[in-house]
Amino acid sequence: ALHPPALTRAPQPPRTAPVLEGKPPWGGGKGNWRRPRKIIVDDDDSKIWSLYDAGPRNIRCPLIFLPPVSGTADVFFRQILALTGWGYRVIALQYPVYWDHLEFCDGFRKLLDHLQLDKVHLFGASLGGFLAQKFAEYTHKSPRVQSLILCNAFSDTSIFNQTWTANSFWLMPSFMLKKIVLGNFSSGPVDPMMADAIDFMVDRLESLGQSELASRLTLNCQNSYVEPHKIRDIPVTIMDVFDQSALSTEAKEEMYKLYPNARRAHLKTGGNFPYLCRSAEVNLYVQIHLLQFHGTKYAAIDPSMVSAEELEVQKGNLGVSQEEP
Repeated sequence: ALHPPALTRAPQPPRTAPVLEGKPPWGGGKGNWRRPRKIIVDDDDSKIWSLYDAGPRNIRCPLIFLPPVSGTADVFFRQILALTGWGYRVIALQYPVYWDHLEFCDGFRKLLDHLQLDKVHLFGASLGGFLAQKFAEYTHKSPRVQSLILCNAFSDTSIFNQTWTANSFWLMPSFMLKKIVLGNFSSGPVDPMMADAIDFMVDRLESLGQSELASRLTLNCQNSYVEPHKIRDIPVTIMDVFDQSALSTEAKEEMYKLYPNARRAHLKTGGNFPYLCRSAEVNLYVQIHLLQFHGTKYAAIDPSMVSAEELEVQKGNLGVSQEEP
């Protein structure tokens, strides 16, 4: 069994928030949350997409969540439960085994065709953020991406200094791959919610097989970068944290340069997994990002469900700010 990095839980007052243990507490929301939907869109039957599709099906431009290297579709359960409760349609994905970015983009396009979705909003975390950008770039001549929310994302795989080993991940045993991923998890003092999030992600990592992990690490480190001129017209929100994460300051600055007109959603803390341990702020930033599409055919929600006034009240209650460029 894997063990998470040595964590020192900083002293905190008692809290009532639920602890994340093993499987997410799917009790709420509508639909069957316990089993993800399985879809095959490639000729290779072993390439299976797993997804949770929740919220009103009449929405034709939903928000799709793409997980990091260590994540599965259910790592976004806090977003699924909250956003569907407010009337949004959201889809959380788990990738099949793809070994290069072009293969992934082609498979994702086929999935959207299968789901009969012409355009979508994408929320990508870490590797998911990079793949979201590559898919927007891949479809730029016939756009399929209406907007991007990039959480702790990067635009160039060379920042990990692993491009020379990318082609050998498929040879490595599972325990070695998991050790590589765990090396990027936070260590040292963290608050209880962040510690719970790390424990949960270690559990998700444990559930991934050798080929799943090897292919994701290959996509994460294979020599590639985003070509910004192909996606410059897409509305972008860059979401990042000010505390310790796997993303360097240089990588964050590069994202700001790449998207000079992007909105910036900064979280004081949150580590690598703010969507788990700082879900209230993340969910609010997602709503603010999607608000610009209310009343259009690209709305991810029925405009009557959440008013701008209600959103402003929530923003004031949380005491968070969003920086405009």
